[in-house]
Amino acid sequence: MAKTMVKLFQGKRVGVIGLGVSGLATVRFLLRMGVKPVLMDTRNKLAGLETITPDKVDGIYLGELDANRLAKMDILLVSPGLDLSHPSIRFAMAQGVQIIGDVELFALVNQKPVVAVTGSNGKSTVTTLAEHMLNCSGLRALAAGNIGLAVLDALEKTDTDVYVLELSSFQLETTHSLKLQAAANLNVTEDHLDRHGTMAAYAAAKQRIYLHTDLAIYNADDQYTVPQGLAAPAIALQLLSERDGYGIRMVDGEKYLLVAGEPLLPVRQMTLVGLHNQFNALAACAMALAVGATREGLIQALTTYQALPHRCTLVTDHQGVRYIDDSKATNVGATLAAIAGLRGDVTGRLILIAGGDGKGVDFAELAKVLQAQVDQVITLGRDGPAIAQLVPGCIEVNSLQQAVETAVKLAQPGDMVLLSPACASLDMFKNYEERGRLFAQYVLQAVS
Repeated sequence: MAKTMVKLFQGKRVGVIGLGVSGLATVRFLLRMGVKPVLMDTRNKLAGLETITPDKVDGIYLGELDANRLAKMDILLVSPGLDLSHPSIRFAMAQGVQIIGDVELFALVNQKPVVAVTGSNGKSTVTTLAEHMLNCSGLRALAAGNIGLAVLDALEKTDTDVYVLELSSFQLETTHSLKLQAAANLNVTEDHLDRHGTMAAYAAAKQRIYLHTDLAIYNADDQYTVPQGLAAPAIALQLLSERDGYGIRMVDGEKYLLVAGEPLLPVRQMTLVGLHNQFNALAACAMALAVGATREGLIQALTTYQALPHRCTLVTDHQGVRYIDDSKATNVGATLAAIAGLRGDVTGRLILIAGGDGKGVDFAELAKVLQAQVDQVITLGRDGPAIAQLVPGCIEVNSLQQAVETAVKLAQPGDMVLLSPACASLDMFKNYEERGRLFAQYVLQAVS
């Protein structure tokens, strides 16, 4: 590893732009490898920067990026939160500066098997489920990437047999050399258009996950995920068919997950619920099998996996009304998936709480589903009015607490109250986690 770093960076001036979780992990990694980088961030105050000793680096520059400083670098490691279209970064690229990300650095030094997943929705569930499947199969798997543990910090976990990476479109933009045993692209729905500009550009960034993979796993119902110009074998996933040996099969009148051509287990035995999670389970199975998981390990994982917080998780079942926290649904596609996955389990009415920062998307795709499958919509936040216009009888409120209190008053036994915003949270909250925590808090207060 150290030899690779010396060869890559010897005699070169290296800069790190963006000092968040992945950026600081990049700095720590470079320092361990004997590289003395220049540190830059557009923010003036940063948490965690105190962990870096100033005399160990070649300067720390906060605030507006200096295009001339960037252009003097040979290599810039750009954190995924930084838009590559930033004028200073574009100027540096025009001067021939090499732009890479932390995942590319990981790819250049890693020597262990890797599988990875991307997609607008479901990728965190698939990542952690595949990790659990591999661990249940006796392999030491570690999830990293967009899910929280920076990939370069993951490299320090030397007892790992296989890495399972969650990769965002932002990370894939600066990744060129990542070799994968399996790569899954779950779906591409309208999201991050404030960064990518067009759906075509967004989908193209997602396609980069297939660049160097031995197996491509894609969604047969989503043309954006179909591998373009790929020679490697592929698995097309489609719930209501048995394409490539994956799907749902009826066995003695019961729905089974079909995996690699054979029924694996009854769907009802899974801890995850909803059609969207059945699809996620198939993707995780295909990924895990590609790096040595056993069918026994798959079964154990699917029957013991605990859903991630804020992803269609039950807050409480009070007097026959279920309250579901799906705050992680930060785009339209995630909310559509939640409604499709849960509607069949609701005997009464489905009451949806939605709204927030829509990130510049068109909500028109929601209209038909809201009108046909949702009985009451309650909206809030910056783009709440845009969603409210889609459905007659929508109730508009000013706060999440008011939304919860309104829903509790309306709900009757058999109903479900679903927080699935179809929007980011940053117009009203620190993040989607805070939104979900407060939703649960307000629900429990209102029903007590």
